[in-house]
Amino acid sequence: MIDALFGSKTRVKLLHLFMNNPGRSFYVREITRLIDEQINSVRRELANMLQVGVIISDSSDNKLYYEVNQNYAFYRPLKEIFGEIPSAKSGGDNGWSALIKGLPRIKLAIGAGILAPGSSSKVDLLLVGDVPLEKVKVAVSTIERHEGRELNYSIIGYDEFFYRLSVRDRFVMEVLNGKHRVFVDKNGILNK
Repeated sequence: MIDALFGSKTRVKLLHLFMNNPGRSFYVREITRLIDEQINSVRRELANMLQVGVIISDSSDNKLYYEVNQNYAFYRPLKEIFGEIPSAKSGGDNGWSALIKGLPRIKLAIGAGILAPGSSSKVDLLLVGDVPLEKVKVAVSTIERHEGRELNYSIIGYDEFFYRLSVRDRFVMEVLNGKHRVFVDKNGILNK
């Protein structure tokens, strides 16, 4: 069914391959083996995807390598369509809740963007509290390594967040009104 929607089963297989391997490069013959398609159709679709900007290319060792362009405007929606769905067994957060809950002096932590399936937010993680920046950097880099891309995160003091919430600040409301996951809410502020 998706083949008909996207016009080519080779393109669909390529999108699955690239969206499930962000940050990884492939060369043409490797791709043809992985997706089990003819080299000419793979080359044609790679050229189309390169022209649109879905993928980027780089040559190394006399080979042309392709990888997904994580800065592509429609990267997140394509990732949601073609990316693997997290298993219910893992809870879908790969242990991020425990990692974020372990941050000292955290009052509230909200995941959006790539940390919340279905979210279109530009912010991936909103942290509230007097959290030590060095501890946040360690946690964020761990998540980034696993996700294969940089996180956009913001740290706000508790009083400032409470004020922004009370005046319905645009930044805070965009995160809360979109799809999001609450990792930590120590004072139950979002239930008030």
